[in-house]
Amino acid sequence: MSRLLAIDYGKKRTGIAVSDPLQLIANGLTTVDTAGIFDFLRSYFEKEKVEKVIIGLPRQMNYEASENLPKIEQFADQLRKLYPHLDVVCFDERFTSKMAQQTMIDGGLKKKDRRNKALIDEISATIILQGYMESLIYKKERRQ
Repeated sequence: MSRLLAIDYGKKRTGIAVSDPLQLIANGLTTVDTAGIFDFLRSYFEKEKVEKVIIGLPRQMNYEASENLPKIEQFADQLRKLYPHLDVVCFDERFTSKMAQQTMIDGGLKKKDRRNKALIDEISATIILQGYMESLIYKKERRQ
């Protein structure tokens, strides 16, 4: 099988997470400067087989678009054009930054380490990927 790759796209930094080849476990991969995201992805796709890219879709509590949504949609469209063989999907990312902060606290990270925004973005991408994978399981179970 091939991997799933999740992206927490930001104005400055973009968090990246990937699944294992069996698509069972989500792992944080890295955080890259958003300006270099396409170079990073090209290099990663050359080394690893990726089946699907999941992009975090920021919505407000009332489901209205966040201010960064147009940039994310533009990024997703560009990704689809560059890699037409990849399935590119958007997935709700509300609360992922807060969940990432709580994960860091629960993991015992010191306050200084919890200020690392790159780590927050990577953990957020992991939460997006894990949530997406769990939603697939839920949908499969509902069909049975």
